[in-house]
Amino acid sequence: MSDIALEVRDLVKSFSLDGAAINAVDQVSFQVKFGEFVALVGPSGSGKTTMLSILAALLTPTSGQVLIDGQDLSKMSEKERVKLRREKIGFTFQANNLIPFLSARENVEFMLRLNGKLDHGSRIRSDELLARLGLGERLHNLPAQMSGGQQQRVAIARALIHNPALVLADEPTASLDTERAFQVVETFANLIHENGRAGIIVTHDLRMCQFVDRVLQMQDGKLVRVYETKKEIMELAVAAVH
Repeated sequence: MSDIALEVRDLVKSFSLDGAAINAVDQVSFQVKFGEFVALVGPSGSGKTTMLSILAALLTPTSGQVLIDGQDLSKMSEKERVKLRREKIGFTFQANNLIPFLSARENVEFMLRLNGKLDHGSRIRSDELLARLGLGERLHNLPAQMSGGQQQRVAIARALIHNPALVLADEPTASLDTERAFQVVETFANLIHENGRAGIIVTHDLRMCQFVDRVLQMQDGKLVRVYETKKEIMELAVAAVH
């Protein structure tokens, strides 16, 4: 079995603007291994969100390939992509998209229901995951009864509960204060490492990079730099404080 969870090969996504083709993603290639947590950073308009949408099988690239757990998205029908999204990908975006009439526990269990994997053991795991994210006393609360930060942590639990091959998070700390943001990203990193998943977090807060294994920096649709050593990554995170 390969240790590569995600492989991106020569990815391009073009949009037409006033008759001209603009490459939001421009010839990007990289890999993420199982058990590896990677940050995708760059200024607004650099292509991060477009990249994440392609990796989530929500947007089709103009050219290039995306392989998730060895499966090539470009060779799949829409029905097959839907199945892969449900089973192999966990994602949480800035809008947490919780179901308003379901409790925190039920929102997390919803992913298990979709995959036909809701049983006694998975219910226990769901409660344990929510407790680990500081929501042990909020299991029965509806989204409207929780703060924005608490709702975001429920969304993170939902993204992880079905043990996907790839977990994607778009600015998951945007609605959190600094202390809670650090706690959430550190827990996120620990869960990725412990469960052998591949994780990608898009963040504008470079301080969060201290919890990842690599940093991919995008600019104008291109992958312009990769920070691979802990020293480089910590220097990037520390520089963000000053």
